[in-house]
Amino acid sequence: MNWMGNLQQLGRSLMMPIMMLPIAAILISLSSFPWDQAGLEQVGDILYLAGQSVFTYLPFIFAVGVALGLSENSGIAGMTSMFSYYLFTQVTERFVGPDFQFGITGGIVIGIITALSFHWLKNVQLPEYIQFFGGVRLVPLFMGLATLLVSFAAVFVGPTLRDWFIAFGVMLSGLGVFGAFLYGMMHRLLIPSGLHHILNNVYWFQLGSFQRADGTYAFGDLPRFFAGDPTAGVYMAGLYPIMMFALPAIAFAIIHEAREDLKPKVRKTFLTAALACFLTGVSEPIEFAFLFVSPYLFVIHAVLSGIAMAITYALGIHHGFSYSAGLIDFVINYHLSQRGWMLIPIGLLYGFFYYRLFSWAIRRFRIPTPGREEGSQLEEWAGDIPYRSPLILDALGGKNNIKTIEACVTRLRLTLDNDKLMDMAALRNLGAAGVIRLGGGNVQVVFGTYSDMIKEQIAKLMRKEVRQVAFHSPVQGRMIPLDEVPDAVFAQGIAGKGVAFIPDRGELVAPVAGTIIHIHPSNHAIGICTKEGLEVLLHIGIDTSQLENCFTVLVKEGDEVKPGQLIVRFHYEKVRKLGKSLATPMLITNVDKVKSWSFAPFKAVKKGQASVFSVTLKDDAPLPGGKQHG
Repeated sequence: MNWMGNLQQLGRSLMMPIMMLPIAAILISLSSFPWDQAGLEQVGDILYLAGQSVFTYLPFIFAVGVALGLSENSGIAGMTSMFSYYLFTQVTERFVGPDFQFGITGGIVIGIITALSFHWLKNVQLPEYIQFFGGVRLVPLFMGLATLLVSFAAVFVGPTLRDWFIAFGVMLSGLGVFGAFLYGMMHRLLIPSGLHHILNNVYWFQLGSFQRADGTYAFGDLPRFFAGDPTAGVYMAGLYPIMMFALPAIAFAIIHEAREDLKPKVRKTFLTAALACFLTGVSEPIEFAFLFVSPYLFVIHAVLSGIAMAITYALGIHHGFSYSAGLIDFVINYHLSQRGWMLIPIGLLYGFFYYRLFSWAIRRFRIPTPGREEGSQLEEWAGDIPYRSPLILDALGGKNNIKTIEACVTRLRLTLDNDKLMDMAALRNLGAAGVIRLGGGNVQVVFGTYSDMIKEQIAKLMRKEVRQVAFHSPVQGRMIPLDEVPDAVFAQGIAGKGVAFIPDRGELVAPVAGTIIHIHPSNHAIGICTKEGLEVLLHIGIDTSQLENCFTVLVKEGDEVKPGQLIVRFHYEKVRKLGKSLATPMLITNVDKVKSWSFAPFKAVKKGQASVFSVTLKDDAPLPGGKQHG
């Protein structure tokens, strides 16, 4: 069993309900306005009640969110989980008592059981005369009985669990400053895997209880903070110095240490990332810029994050957030904080220290952060998402390689049939900040806050029956627009449309699967026809047809080739010196068959790298042999 993959899916499911919290924070903040002075006291009461209602029904939101997240967004699973949790709460509150509720933990358990039941029962076939209750319609019936069994068990073990939870809370609280340090450090270390949501669930939604004025209870550091508990907010306050100051300081250090020729591009990317982190607390675009190239530096960052949590705990600072520790949450929730102003000077000191530390470490240890070495850039999302998504789908191994695809705030979460089919270089080329393999085909690809939109576009592509042809890089080198080729026939698209490459070694590989249909007598140009009927021309260098003994073709006309297969070796230095240019166009000559075109960013590519270029064929484009599509 792949535990990491299952935990990844659970972590993603736990993130979904948290997206409901910002509206609660806004409503509670608006309720603090002196409405009574304007003669509108009832408005304030309504706003406060509305905001607190989100926290009151948060266990139901978790029950539904977890069930949906683990059941491929099945509506019947979500509905069943909500009904089951209501049944569960009615029994446990009546026989265990209102002073101890299973709360969000109970909602998560019911959501998990519902999702497991859904996967177990969705394909069950009953006799024809009762098949109406077969398949997914069997899930509500089964969960009604299963929930009763879980409720009976909870009634009997509830008092014991209550004692355990109290002891657990006392133990964590007893750790004091050290406990806060451990939480802050582990929270950071778990971010790359996405499992920090599970850790946060313990501290934010289970640790401690507080009785509201109406007699209801709030559980966990986050709901207790918004319920007005003066002891809450200790496990959130320490994140503010990191999100608002330390991580933006890393972005400025990366900009400062970038090469001068790449600094404008890096500045644009990381100023945006720094502002996003400062305002909203979305940190992955910055953290993933150095996580993979310097994991030791990330460990130091995690330790410093733990120290920040310990400092705010020791100083008695209480502050909270609905989503993350950015400026927006800092301002909205400041009225509920205690000594919240102290986070600003602490953050400024942290920001200064981080900037000096990371600038020194990047320079001293030559860490290849974006802008320092070719191919190490964290590329900004510089294109239209529908335009780029077909290339991302191809880099993931194609739609037949994807079993499931979901997205949280900053990353795609996928289960692939074979994760070895992913092209890591292509994904980085297309804007991915990092790729994490969790085993069993479970992977995460970090695209920042565009991840959810990318997921929707890929899902649409997987549902559509469209004919696409994706091209691999035929050389190792740099991809350039066709209009930069120093030859009018190619630059103006007279010979066809496509892209060009500046190779840095003397090897040419097949960019697509197909049949060799033409080899020029001088061996400097070669033609391939794909199974879809696209005719692809590869032309090595400009004004190279007269060069002798420079090109060795390894295939012959009529041969079948695969992407990445070596087809030509050429004398690199000789072609570079004797030819007009090394520019190597890759063209589609029968452009009338193409409906739309997609190009990856024009920068460094590896030989055989996937998804540098893609086309969608016209629906009525004839297939080879005179056959029509469809």
